[in-house]
Amino acid sequence: MSSFIPYGKQWIEKDDIERVIEILNDDFITTGPKIEEFEKRICKECGCKFAVATSSGTAALHISSLSILNKGDRVLTTPNSFLATSNAILYAQATPIFVDINKDGNINLDECIKILEKEQSIKAIYVVHFSGNPVEQKKLEYIKENFNVKILEDCSHSLGAYEDRVKAGSCKNSDMSTLSFHPVKHITTGEGGAVTTNDERIYKKLLSLRNHGVVKDNFENIKLAFDEKGNKNPWYYEMQQLGFNYRITDFQCALGISQFDKLNGFLKKRRYLADRYDKALKDNDIIKPLYTYRKNSSYHLYVVMIDFSLLSITKAELFYMAKDNNIGFQVHYIPIYKQPYYVKLGYGGLNLENTETYYKQAVSIPMYPKLTEKEQDFVINFLLDTIERHKI
Repeated sequence: MSSFIPYGKQWIEKDDIERVIEILNDDFITTGPKIEEFEKRICKECGCKFAVATSSGTAALHISSLSILNKGDRVLTTPNSFLATSNAILYAQATPIFVDINKDGNINLDECIKILEKEQSIKAIYVVHFSGNPVEQKKLEYIKENFNVKILEDCSHSLGAYEDRVKAGSCKNSDMSTLSFHPVKHITTGEGGAVTTNDERIYKKLLSLRNHGVVKDNFENIKLAFDEKGNKNPWYYEMQQLGFNYRITDFQCALGISQFDKLNGFLKKRRYLADRYDKALKDNDIIKPLYTYRKNSSYHLYVVMIDFSLLSITKAELFYMAKDNNIGFQVHYIPIYKQPYYVKLGYGGLNLENTETYYKQAVSIPMYPKLTEKEQDFVINFLLDTIERHKI
């Protein structure tokens, strides 16, 4: 294959570009009306009441954590995610408690329930719908109804996914959800993210945290907010908490709205590609899908599990061979507790069985709507031929 095939890639078309140019020629390129329009579209797509668009998915996780966590809170979360999920807990001066994963890559909610039954010190649970495959909503609902903990769903992988008729981002069984609009995700705004919630109190706090902790109503300093005749000073605002500049631009939101118009097509193509991969890898003893085809997954990633103990090559060698053939593989993820920063925090002794096995075997292979059948077949043939040639 002459051109490089990455593991993930955006799909930007002429109409997307035209939407962005339109805003660049408008009066507002930031803090303008497109942001609210984009947020309303997020609410419509996810089935939630409120959405706050942010400059990145990490920013969304950060302000979400500051909205529901207190210093010293202990939070159950997955070791199988990008660093931002657990880092956001640290940003709030809380403590991540890593729970092992199931064999499908998602956090083990049964184990979470066991911990919650024993330890009242747990204040929250952060779940990730890994690869686009939703966690079990009935178990999440059980946790919500039976334990006094906050629940955050990291839906960075799962826009468009659903489980038990619950849409990712709807917050039906959680306090809030976060989204990412990075170029490899289901839709893109370049960088960008969002928080969804059905709680108006949380929503208002998120709006303030996104904008330096500033509010323009519910003032605390009445003497400054109003003149001697009781008129509100029209220029007045208050910083009531320590916030951040996590605003998104109007031209990013214009791109996001245009991308939302294509989301169903993107999802359809991802699921089609996943089904083709599944059929091609069927009955192979060495390489298997992380989970068999699920139509409710939005397939941000397609992960295969390869038993390298049955091969004469290592995982690294497979990656180099793939690169030599213009194919980009990736690993999602290195267990967070193995990162040097987390080791220094005291997590170095962790050895979670399923997580360790997953890391040894997992390889993310190309999955994005622009991937052609010809390119996918090239990836499939490379994998099957390489594994066949290097069997022990």
